[in-house]
Amino acid sequence: MNKAAGDEDGGGGDSETAEQPEVKTPAGAALSKLGAATIGPGWTKVSCPCCVSERVEPLVLVKLGEKVRPETKRWLIRVIGTPQKEGGAALLAHPGEDASGDIIVLSAPRCTLLKATEELGLCKTYHNEEMEAFSYNDRDNFKNADNMEVFLTLAERQHIVKYELDGLRAQRDLRVPGLADNYTLQHRDNIWQKLGEAGVIVDTLPLHNPDQLKDLSEAWYSGNQLAQPLDSVNGYFGSSVAFYFSFLDFYTWSLLPPAILGLSITYFSGEVQKEMNESVSGSLVTSDEDSGLAVSGQMVQAVFSMLWSTVVMELWKRRSSSLSYRWGTMHLAERFAEPRPGFHGDLGVNPVTGRVEPLFSEWQRDLRMALVSVPVVGLFLGLVILGMLCFYWGEAQVQQLHRDWDSLLSQTLLYMPSVLHIAYTNVLGTVYRTVARSLTEYENHREESSFENHLTAKVLVFTFFNCFAVLFHIAFYKQDVPLLRKRLASLLIVTQLLNQVTEVVIPFLVDRFISAPNRTESEDDPQEDKFRNQSNLPVFPGLFAEYIELLVQFGYLSLFSCVFPLTAVLLLLNNLTEIRTDAYKICNLFRKPFSPPRGQHARVAGRLRDPEFRLRRVQLLAAAAVAVVAEGVPGGRVERHQPPAVGGSGGARADLCEGGVDGADTR
Repeated sequence: MNKAAGDEDGGGGDSETAEQPEVKTPAGAALSKLGAATIGPGWTKVSCPCCVSERVEPLVLVKLGEKVRPETKRWLIRVIGTPQKEGGAALLAHPGEDASGDIIVLSAPRCTLLKATEELGLCKTYHNEEMEAFSYNDRDNFKNADNMEVFLTLAERQHIVKYELDGLRAQRDLRVPGLADNYTLQHRDNIWQKLGEAGVIVDTLPLHNPDQLKDLSEAWYSGNQLAQPLDSVNGYFGSSVAFYFSFLDFYTWSLLPPAILGLSITYFSGEVQKEMNESVSGSLVTSDEDSGLAVSGQMVQAVFSMLWSTVVMELWKRRSSSLSYRWGTMHLAERFAEPRPGFHGDLGVNPVTGRVEPLFSEWQRDLRMALVSVPVVGLFLGLVILGMLCFYWGEAQVQQLHRDWDSLLSQTLLYMPSVLHIAYTNVLGTVYRTVARSLTEYENHREESSFENHLTAKVLVFTFFNCFAVLFHIAFYKQDVPLLRKRLASLLIVTQLLNQVTEVVIPFLVDRFISAPNRTESEDDPQEDKFRNQSNLPVFPGLFAEYIELLVQFGYLSLFSCVFPLTAVLLLLNNLTEIRTDAYKICNLFRKPFSPPRGQHARVAGRLRDPEFRLRRVQLLAAAAVAVVAEGVPGGRVERHQPPAVGGSGGARADLCEGGVDGADTR
């Protein structure tokens, strides 16, 4: 829904929103009662009689700039509270402890919530117990439509508030009180976006409900229960977060069959044990036993992985559809694609909508992509290749060192090149994601969906090259299975440790020792201080990187588990920990995120679905090829002449880095 501000006073003369915010609310009578959601002095009044209620639930906090003048804040409150038919957002606003302070607390009346529910296309329980798309005119036939705290989840109510704020548009040219003339709003300008650019609005964030958060934490990660309270997660954090944890839970337990198979192959196959010991120790283990069991084990693992990945994806499609129906997001309406924040260009008339808005031609965007984005992405791919060459050089050096020393220290150093290269690829990936976002911003995409599609394409291309280039090179060019196995073991263990440290340990330490001492609560109005403390938490980084991580995991397991059967075991252990740490992280270490219904958030999952299915097709060929390479090469590696023994049995080991930078190839 598009709304507009009718005049400088918000255009709501009969909405009774102009006088109330000017009253300075006394401490103890204003925000001290917000936690109990009891109506009191300071809240703007509702214009609809059916929305009058004794309870007002604080949903969203708006943080203003320090230099915002009181008249600007009063004007903004009037616009927020003005009825929608007069160009406002029809929300409830509270100016905080001080009418001239820098916060505004927002809530939403019943009619605003119900009308937005219909616009978003949310499905709710009809009187016949079926899930139906909500209709405002038929609201009496929907269960609990008179109780908003039951009818809509907390995440849905907060998303609707953000939805209404984002829809505020200027009905005509007008000047914002308290701002210079150069900040005049033009006709059809997005009010919330323009006020953000002017420094009036610094932040907009959803507020935690302490009681609900405590109950959710106890049921989610504080106890010993294995099942996740997904319905409660959906109610508190929204369907987009709930779908991620649902997929993580489903994928984690689906790792049990390949993990059991991998343990069985490793335990019962003497040849596999011999090869893994060789990879770990760095010394060639000779044996006259027949390798038939190893051959069958690798082929069984490869065939099982191909079947397993197909079955898992099909089962997840069914489960996700079931959850979409249960959570009422099956038939979400798609809102008209407004220009995204940050989109700029020369003002003109949109030929499709006839509206005056910034315009930016496609050829300009294509030129920026060709001359800037493509070369920069190519540069980072070159850095991946450079890191791979350095890895091979380091591998050759430690192999030579181990042949010379043949000690426990040299055996430990065999893993140093892999560990350093994995750390390098992780740092490079982190830097690249920031660069990719900046490049996509520079391309100046009009719609959010186009922006996200191009960002996803950049990240996926680099991620797969960064994660799999070395593995494919070792498997198909060098055909060095022990090195491939060692690389996989290092990759899985080191990457998991790095992820846990960077995603949980460091944010926890920063929160505990740096941020927490600065979060104090005054005796006059502790509730307002609690709201302010929430705004001091770091912004939740989103779930895109988490989906990418799971997709890379899926690739490791599908493509290379036949070489390293314990891949599924390590991934299972990691994901069991990941569920708890991610739950703790989102509950305690970051702000509560705005969570759009999955119909809008599913663009991420949808964009990943095509690469996922392409990966599955590649996996059918690559997994079989890796298994053939592992079995077709004698001893799991290319045959070569052995160098003379130097200093002990370690001298009998062939150089793993055939054709390395130092020219150690002895064939």
